[in-house]
Amino acid sequence: MGASGWSGANLPRAAVALRRRLIERARTTPERAVRGGHPPPLLRRLRTDRRRPRTASLACSDRPLGSALGSAREDRRGTGPGQALIEALDLERRTTPIELLWDLVFVFAVTRVTALLSADLSWAGLGRAMLALALVWWAWSAFAWVTNAHDPDSGLFRLTLLLATGLIFIAGLALPRAFGAEGTLFAVTYALVRLLHLALYADASRRGTASMTAIAGFAVTVAIGMLLLIIGSFTGGSWRPALWLGAAAIDYAGPAWLTRARLRGLQRVAVAHFAERYGLFIIICLGESIVAIGIGASGSELTAASITAVAFAMLTIVAFWWVYFDRAAELAEARLRTHTDPVLAAADGYSYLHLLLVAGIIIFAVGVKHAVAHVEQPMPAGARLALFGGAALYLLGHVAFQARMLGTVPYAQLALSALCLVVFAVSGSIAAWAVAGLLALALLTLLAGEARLGDAAER
Repeated sequence: MGASGWSGANLPRAAVALRRRLIERARTTPERAVRGGHPPPLLRRLRTDRRRPRTASLACSDRPLGSALGSAREDRRGTGPGQALIEALDLERRTTPIELLWDLVFVFAVTRVTALLSADLSWAGLGRAMLALALVWWAWSAFAWVTNAHDPDSGLFRLTLLLATGLIFIAGLALPRAFGAEGTLFAVTYALVRLLHLALYADASRRGTASMTAIAGFAVTVAIGMLLLIIGSFTGGSWRPALWLGAAAIDYAGPAWLTRARLRGLQRVAVAHFAERYGLFIIICLGESIVAIGIGASGSELTAASITAVAFAMLTIVAFWWVYFDRAAELAEARLRTHTDPVLAAADGYSYLHLLLVAGIIIFAVGVKHAVAHVEQPMPAGARLALFGGAALYLLGHVAFQARMLGTVPYAQLALSALCLVVFAVSGSIAAWAVAGLLALALLTLLAGEARLGDAAER
């Protein structure tokens, strides 16, 4: 393939495939790799051909690591041409096929969380489902971080990720009965996945792409959390959810507060890859909502009312997609490229706050499934709260994400999240198809208003 072919869809694969060859060439013949401190022509093309609206000027901004990781890189790889090539290629890294395979298992896990909540729409059922979702999300997010720091071509990386894929699938199989007879199976397989995550990070540290000081900090909280998870699986009654909640809280608190100072030097964030991974998980959850609509609608004859309800439900999902992907996702990625503290910003904005987005979509999926299955009947309070409460939680999560990453508050979304709860309170006697229509109308009105404001700001 000629030089003109290194663009578009071919670029990420080319960058990954040529990483080792280019690094080795730079080490052996540095005069061919760097001219006057600049990347070679191929890498200049790799870096500049990938242009995106509103973010092109930020594409080459890379943040320095903390002192611990910086020292490791200087000791192991130096600061010469090879390191410059690594940094240039990392800017173009994208999701690999093995990561997509890993994601497919979480498609299944998300459906199991939805099934768990659908089976019990009480407050206790909601609590158990959200606890299970928090564990599932944290496992996925942990691997999103370590794969961002690892060489995707490494044999050890691939074998470890495939093993983790099998284990998390077993955990997903056990998930609906995790608070019953299959709690120990779920806890043990989940804990093994988290330990494999730490093993990959240890290998990344050995390779000089992650800081062992930072890893050791949150490894302690992972170990304590997983021990509590396994101990809790041998208990019954209210002890199990209580111990599991404590396990999740400790696991979450490790990077966020207990070892936050160390976390700054964990790794250099390959921003394009990192933001893409989290965007893909949002797509996974939206896909689960579409599946829920299909399952709900297929249980009865298609009538004008049911088709109308499905149309309203799909418009709501499109609105969810639009809220996140139209501007905010791209602007947040651009901001992360220039952030003075990218690791902490990424942890807050993506690892923690995206859980609100994910939870909102999952809860909404349960409500919308009921709405399209019983279109001409009023919705029960639990299903109606799932519909409007899920939408409100999604909007609140997006408000928090935008505030953390962009420093702005979308007040219209904040107001609409409150309005969702008001509509929930007054729609108890309305047919389900009309309830779905009210939510879709509110979201579309929000999008129209934001689009008008955006156009006015650009003039």
